[in-house]
Amino acid sequence: MADTVWLKNGDRISGKITVFDGGKLMVTTDYGGSIPLDWKKVKTLESDQELLVKQDAYTGEKAKSLKAAEDGKVTLENGEAPKTVDLASIQQIIKPKPVVTDLQIKGNVDLALDYKRAETDTDDYNVAFKTTARHGKWRHIGAGEYNRESQDSVVTTDNYNLEYSLDRFLTEQWFWQGRLDFKRDHIEDLERQRTVGTGPGYQFWDDELGAFSLGGLINRTDYQYSDGGKDNFYSVAMKWDYNRYLIGKTVQLFSNGELGKPIGNVADYSLDAEIGLRYKVTEWASLNLKAEKDLISGTSNADLDTTRYTAGFGVAW
Repeated sequence: MADTVWLKNGDRISGKITVFDGGKLMVTTDYGGSIPLDWKKVKTLESDQELLVKQDAYTGEKAKSLKAAEDGKVTLENGEAPKTVDLASIQQIIKPKPVVTDLQIKGNVDLALDYKRAETDTDDYNVAFKTTARHGKWRHIGAGEYNRESQDSVVTTDNYNLEYSLDRFLTEQWFWQGRLDFKRDHIEDLERQRTVGTGPGYQFWDDELGAFSLGGLINRTDYQYSDGGKDNFYSVAMKWDYNRYLIGKTVQLFSNGELGKPIGNVADYSLDAEIGLRYKVTEWASLNLKAEKDLISGTSNADLDTTRYTAGFGVAW
């Protein structure tokens, strides 16, 4: 049986309720795909699904079903006495997970391949992944990327990077972050970068249609060069993470990166950023186009300035 949402203007939407977050109720329909509904326009709703209804940021009640009630209310059926609550008091509705009921996991893997056979044979590979897990006041973020390019069997690009961040939310939007980052390059003069950082951040929004956060970090970075030289220094940095679905959740615009300023004379500044688009072919498959910039200016041994453009396909969860 389909879930049903009644709107204040008299319309009725039938489909499957997938999530309510960030003021938007997402309903998947056979005739219109995923439709975002303004929560303030909802009169009442019903669903036969088991759903976790949260009336604050961290705790919730698992309801076996939702039943329509009077205007501006909904009844939670949980096997005991039914409980009717105001729609305005509900902050989030999600599907409960088997063990950690409010665990939310999302992520993607993007793959780009380019083979050219001509006077000069070129092979180009790029694999990138990012995943986020949120539970209560904690959020885990893991990311990584591998790049390799060769011309006539001579490797011209060969590097990878891994990053892990742990966020502890102090309020619904303010959080404190700790991060670890490691980069390895087998071709460039700057062959290793290690960064440990911590600092506050602010989550502007995080819902079914996208997310945007800014963070300020104090970092300790270690450089190791191919000639054996080493640098280490502290820096201040601004980190951003943005993604937003457009055109009915078909196209996603995303950008993330970090702009840093070392404390001292080790380097002038550093930039590690990417921006791109994903086009959803199915619920899990997508095509992607992105540009990446990795820049370190003013180091004592060697600068780094690389720009990379990729197009490929990926999967999301």
